[in-house]
Amino acid sequence: MNKSTPKIYRTTNWSSYNRALINRGNIAIWFDPATQWYAPSKGKQGRNQTYSDAAIQCC
Repeated sequence: MNKSTPKIYRTTNWSSYNRALINRGNIAIWFDPATQWYAPSKGKQGRNQTYSDAAIQCC
């Protein structure tokens, strides 16, 4: 049995290839600006929650 030689890929568009290398691993996360980040006061005794449940779920 003969082993076939692997196909060689050559880059022809170097500017696009270099941009893709720079941008690989980047991730874009979109947040809703209407989200309330800080928790409202509950009027009970003790320390208030700093962040709302929605803000914690984003993390």
